[in-house]
Amino acid sequence: MDAIRTVGLTKRYGGKSAVESLDLTVKCGEIYGFVGRNGAGKSTVMKMLAGLVLPTSGEIELLGERQAPGCTSRRLGSLIENPGIHPGLSGFDNVMVRALSLGVPDAKAASREVLDIVGLSGVAKKRAKTYSLGMKQRLGLALALVGSPDLLLLDEPFNGLDPQAVREVRTTIMQLARVRSITVFISSHVLDQLERMVTCYGVIRDGRLVREMTAAQVEAECADYLSVRATEPRLALARLQDAFPTARFSLMPDDAIRVEGGVAATEAGAALAQAGIAVTELFVHERDIEELFVELMGADPSTAAPAPDAAAWSQAAGAPDARGVGGKGGGRRA
Repeated sequence: MDAIRTVGLTKRYGGKSAVESLDLTVKCGEIYGFVGRNGAGKSTVMKMLAGLVLPTSGEIELLGERQAPGCTSRRLGSLIENPGIHPGLSGFDNVMVRALSLGVPDAKAASREVLDIVGLSGVAKKRAKTYSLGMKQRLGLALALVGSPDLLLLDEPFNGLDPQAVREVRTTIMQLARVRSITVFISSHVLDQLERMVTCYGVIRDGRLVREMTAAQVEAECADYLSVRATEPRLALARLQDAFPTARFSLMPDDAIRVEGGVAATEAGAALAQAGIAVTELFVHERDIEELFVELMGADPSTAAPAPDAAAWSQAAGAPDARGVGGKGGGRRA
């Protein structure tokens, strides 16, 4: 059984499409990271899953049950955008109201439990209007946990949290998934935090799901590799495969050869030189998770940095003793 399954989920506002034909699958027990730029449709998707926004078309299935438009499962808890708290009530009373509205048995004990989980037991009697932004985020998480849900929707739960609080919330989410087998569907711009906790990713761009990947697949795509360009790419590929039979090779759409498996740039260059094949570019590509997701999400044109001069790079690559060193997300040219 899948925790979340959507088929053709679409939301349009007038003539503008916020979400278009979204087919999404989240398996039970996963921590699923939902990634996209501002305005890509993440919050709209979550609101439709939570029954807060009516879909224009499509189907939603939560925990094996098909949801009617505008409805959602009682086994779902959500924290979407701003926490729905009453500023004049204490943290404890906010949670109590939620527990009573859901008909939770022993509402007082249940309220104390969720406040303890999110680290607000010590300030439970204080009015919510005195809480910091981070404390309000944690109170929102406590409200989402009332009723022991099997599925959590968390929209930017790290907003306003200091580093220690981020770590505590991240640890809490991981424990909920591991110990209570809660499925977590989480969106965040804090990619390094997602990297530490999620098991799967979904990338949304302009309202469309462009890719779903496991954490292992992301790690593999972010691994360092040697990139080789030659005047005769297919002949160069064959020569490298013969010279390094234990390495892994692939010919990229732009005819660059991707080499994985511990082959040094100098070794690859020497093998091609011996075969009389001219090398036009040779470098170690280092890629981090941020670069991968920026490519998938689509960079914001208003903030995009100018591209490096390709001719200058190629000239540097061809110089006998020229070397450039790039940090993660760049490359070491040889």
